[in-house]
Amino acid sequence: MYSVNSHYTIIIQWSDEDDCFVVSFPEWGEFCHTHGETYEEALKNAQEVIEMLIETSLENGELSTEERRRLFKMGDKSLAFVNNSLTAAQSNPDILPASFDLEEFVRDYQLAATLTELLIALRQLSEQVDDTLLAVGSEAMSSSLTVYGYVKTAAKKTPGLKRLAEQLGDRFKAIRNKPVKPASES
Repeated sequence: MYSVNSHYTIIIQWSDEDDCFVVSFPEWGEFCHTHGETYEEALKNAQEVIEMLIETSLENGELSTEERRRLFKMGDKSLAFVNNSLTAAQSNPDILPASFDLEEFVRDYQLAATLTELLIALRQLSEQVDDTLLAVGSEAMSSSLTVYGYVKTAAKKTPGLKRLAEQLGDRFKAIRNKPVKPASES
């Protein structure tokens, strides 16, 4: 369930021309509208449209920067708050309005908890991959520099290696041509 109180603007206005309440959603563009014969129906339809828009965006992985900014963020401290709120809701379902979908809340919480664990594991894996890439990249670069040194030395005596030495040396042209900064005077 994607809460409609997720900071999206819903404008509900009576339209004499349409003889109904017309709803617009400024953050979703000028062509995003719904309506209702009563204010309550228009609001209900608006909530359904917002939920559908958010759900579709999430399914497609298409949250814009603005949408990401507007959604509630749930960090580590908030996860405990949500867990405690869920426990309170499950222990006291009679205090919740009939429109509150407790089962959907449970599913949202379980998915958030699972995704949080997955994200932690992915971040750890990413760090390990980054460290491994750094180590093997360093080894490969060291081996490349050794080969480059041998090619440069051999190019002095072996025909055809001069061009290869120049090609390999192109990697360092920018470094050699970089102007030296004068030492700052104290």
